[in-house]
Amino acid sequence: MSLANSTLAPSSFQPAQRIRSFGTTVFSEFTTLAIEKNAVNLGQGFPDFPAPDFIIEAAQEALGRHINQYSRGAGHLRLVNAISTVYSPLFGRKIDPLSEIVVTVGATEGIFATVQALVSPGDEVILIEPFYDSYPAAVIMAGGAPVYVPMRPQPGSHSAAAWRLDMAELEAAISPRTRLLIINTPSNPIGKVFDREELTAIAQLVKKHDLLLLSDEVYEWMVYDDVQHMRIATLPGMWERTITLGSAGKTFSVTGWKIGWTIAPSPLAHAVLMAHQWIPYCVATPLQEAVGVAFEQADRRGYFAELRAMYQAKRDKLMVALTHAGLPPIQPDGSYFILVETGQLPSPPSQGQDPRDFAICRWLTAEIGVAAIPPSAFYCAEHKHLARDLARFCFCKTESVLDEASRRLRAKLS
Repeated sequence: MSLANSTLAPSSFQPAQRIRSFGTTVFSEFTTLAIEKNAVNLGQGFPDFPAPDFIIEAAQEALGRHINQYSRGAGHLRLVNAISTVYSPLFGRKIDPLSEIVVTVGATEGIFATVQALVSPGDEVILIEPFYDSYPAAVIMAGGAPVYVPMRPQPGSHSAAAWRLDMAELEAAISPRTRLLIINTPSNPIGKVFDREELTAIAQLVKKHDLLLLSDEVYEWMVYDDVQHMRIATLPGMWERTITLGSAGKTFSVTGWKIGWTIAPSPLAHAVLMAHQWIPYCVATPLQEAVGVAFEQADRRGYFAELRAMYQAKRDKLMVALTHAGLPPIQPDGSYFILVETGQLPSPPSQGQDPRDFAICRWLTAEIGVAAIPPSAFYCAEHKHLARDLARFCFCKTESVLDEASRRLRAKLS
C-alpha cells in the first residue's frame, strides 16, 4: 500500500517526521564507538572471515561470463530454481520457482517489501520482543501500528529455550485491526528456536483470527546440539498464510552481497513482488548467479553440516570465555548471538535517559575493550526495562578475534 493512498487526514499523517524519529541505529552507534576505542567488535553480527571458496569462485566466474545486466525482477532463474530444489523437500511440497519465490535485497528488504505489500494504514502488526530492529520501522513506514508482545525467561534458567511466549498474552494483543504477525526463529538476539508445541500454538491463533504471518528464518542453518529447526509454513493450514524469509548473507557468510528471498504461496508472493518492483526492481545479477551455484553444490559438499559444526564450536568457545569472565551466558540453540546477564556489574554513568544496558555496553566497549549491543534496542519503550541487565555478544568471528575478546574479558572482569 503506497503511503500516497493513506486514508489518514493530511494534518495527522507526517511520514517524514515518522522516519526522522527512528534516528541512528544501535549498530551504527556501537560500531563507531568500537572503532574509536579500538575494541574487539562482538557487537554487530557479521562474519569477519572469508566466505566459502566455492561461492567466491562462482561469483568470479559469473563476472567473467559477463552476467551483468538486470535480472528477472522476481529473481534470477538459476537462483530461484536452486532455491526451489533445496527448499521443496524441507517444506514438503513443490515450490514453484517462478511464482512462489521473490529474491530481495537481503532479508531486510524482504521484510520491508512484505510489510509494504500486506499492511495498510491503520493495520496492526504484532511483533514479538526482542525483535530485529527493522520490523517496527517497516511497519510504521507502511502506516501500520506495531503491537508488542514480549517473551520472558523462566526464573533461574540460563537457556534460550526457557524464554517463552505467553499465548494468552499473545491472543489478548490481537484485535479486529490486526493484519500480520512476525516471528523470528532461530531468533536474534536470544538464539531461541521455537519448538513444535510453540509454533503449533502460534499457528492456531493465526488461523483462528485469520491473520497473515511473516516467518523470519535467516538463521535456519545455525542450530546446535540436538535442536531441530521447524518451519511454521509446514504446519496444517499455514502454507496459505505464511511468508518465509531466507538469507544468503547468513547462509553463505556474504552479508555484503545483500541477497535474500521470500517463499510464499503465489498470491502472497505476487503481492510481495508488486512492492519489490518499486523498491529495487531486481537484485545484483552476478551475485544471484553465484548464490544459485552455491546452493547447487552445498548438499554434496556437506556444507550445511560444516556450517553448523563451525558455529557450534564458536558458540561453545565464547560461552566458556563469558562464564570465566563472570558474565553468565544464556545458551543459544540457534543464530550466532549470546545474551549475557549483567546484573552483577555496577551501573556506570548513563547518558541522558538511556537504559542501563546502554550504559553497561558503552562501558564494556570503552573500558573492557569488547563491544556488545544493548538488547533494549530490540524492545518498545514500555518493555525496555526487561533488558536492563542483559548484553548481546556475537560469535561469528575468527578464532583470533574470539581469543582476544576472551583475553580482555578475563583480564579485566575475572
